[in-house]
Amino acid sequence: MIQHWILPLVFILAGLLGGIICEKIIFTRLNKFVTSRRIPGSGIIFRSLNRMPFFWCLLAGLYAATVSYGRFEQPEVAELLKKFITGSFLYTVTVVFARLTAGFVNLFFRRTDGFSASLLSNVAKTAVIVLGTLIVLQTLGVQITPILTTLGIGGIAVGLALQDTLANLFSGFYLIVSKQVRTGDYVKLDGGGHEGYVTDITWRNTTIKELSNNVIIVPNSKLASAIFTNYHLPVKEITLTMNVGVSYDSDLEQVERVTVKVAKEVMEEIAPELTANEPYIRFNEFADYSINFTLYMRVNEFFDQRLARHLFVKKLHKRYQKEGITIPFPVRNVHVQGNGSQNGAMTLE
Repeated sequence: MIQHWILPLVFILAGLLGGIICEKIIFTRLNKFVTSRRIPGSGIIFRSLNRMPFFWCLLAGLYAATVSYGRFEQPEVAELLKKFITGSFLYTVTVVFARLTAGFVNLFFRRTDGFSASLLSNVAKTAVIVLGTLIVLQTLGVQITPILTTLGIGGIAVGLALQDTLANLFSGFYLIVSKQVRTGDYVKLDGGGHEGYVTDITWRNTTIKELSNNVIIVPNSKLASAIFTNYHLPVKEITLTMNVGVSYDSDLEQVERVTVKVAKEVMEEIAPELTANEPYIRFNEFADYSINFTLYMRVNEFFDQRLARHLFVKKLHKRYQKEGITIPFPVRNVHVQGNGSQNGAMTLE
């Protein structure tokens, strides 16, 4: 009786030892070799196969042990074990294909500007696992037609119970397909005043990262129906406007020439690729204390406005002082009239 267990134990130990050797030595060295050669997609393949060589060797040992054990006694138990091992192997293969699908979908959509990869990769992974599980059950002799019928009926009940979740899921698909919001876009929500960069669109919500590094979580259904401004559509480049005023005794030709030159210097510093779009000014108002104008200057994206304003104000103030151009500010003159007595009249201008 004991000798019947010797050969199965040998197969199990051989499978265990082979799995350790494949996992720790062969698989690790092959991964390092391929990584050093920078073969496209190799990282996804090896991440998908993580821990799988060990399980496959172990399953091979268990299968051989089951076959050898079934030669002596209890063949029905051996057949049951073989089905279990076969199903386990097919399921691990399904998991590998699901990982590969999610990885390559992730890679493809990350190369596509603005697409959120996490939602689509998770959906693709789930679809492969569900399909693979049904194939495994069919292979093992389980009738999947009643299962599909049950899932269909149960899906209606689940859909009614998870209306909000499904609304967020389909809203996420709508946002991605319509390209109204893309990862990397800078958006501002009306009403709440929240704004920041879209970092991800998942099956339930959209993540927006503020400039202060705070994270805003917005349900997809809320974002799909909200009023918001996308500062990266139709293009990232935007026009920065700056309102400036100069004194009435200024030479406006000189003001225009100096201001445009300073704006060009700022553009060459922060957006040299946009210098073909020359900045310009438009005088627009005779105000109480100044002649006002607006400067128009192109910058790469919404966030660059802060740096552009900072540099422009510093450089323009310095250049105006050098050129003798005055930026006026409100002044009140106080006139006191009197005839030598303590009583007098005071007027303000």
